[in-house]
Amino acid sequence: MCWSATADLVAGAGVAAVGVACVTAARGSRDLPLAALPLLLGAHQIVEAVVWDSGGGSGAATVLWAVMAMPLLAVWVPAAVWCVAPPPARRGLTLLLAIGVATATALAYGIANGPVTAEIRGRTIGYTVDLPHPEVLVAGYLLATVGSLLLSGDRGLLVLGVVVGVGAAVCFTLWRLEFVSTWCAFAALWSVLLLGWLRRRAPAEVM
Repeated sequence: MCWSATADLVAGAGVAAVGVACVTAARGSRDLPLAALPLLLGAHQIVEAVVWDSGGGSGAATVLWAVMAMPLLAVWVPAAVWCVAPPPARRGLTLLLAIGVATATALAYGIANGPVTAEIRGRTIGYTVDLPHPEVLVAGYLLATVGSLLLSGDRGLLVLGVVVGVGAAVCFTLWRLEFVSTWCAFAALWSVLLLGWLRRRAPAEVM
């Protein structure tokens, strides 16, 4: 999320461009799901630019934003990390992927049964989805996404996981205070760090 339609559009295009560089830097097919993640994040921000321009509401862009942010990422991130992780780490990551799938199923159910609404609040957008047991779903979401990076068995991905955890906490706090949405800037930073990790990844590490 960003603080205006223009900021979302510019940041989304920039993050997507980094995503293209990440895919180009991928050393093998196992790298591709994680390398493509900035493309998804960039597209997500561009979708939110449409939400800004439409004044919020419950239109198709709002629903698409929720699908990308919630069930899709809950599965994509742990699956992508599983693909690049060394074999000893994959048992634990399989459990986190299963948690991600279960969480995504519940999130998708909530979105499908709606309504999903967006409300512009100054320099932020508040999204509302009627979800069962939201505390449990948030915990499952964080375990699947941030947890998979922290338990990846790769030092570089561990650092990325710490950055995600700290950055998400800061962005969430600013958003809850309705001060300003800063997730787009954080997504750009994380995408650049991921590009650096991919470029440093030795060919021997690609399985």
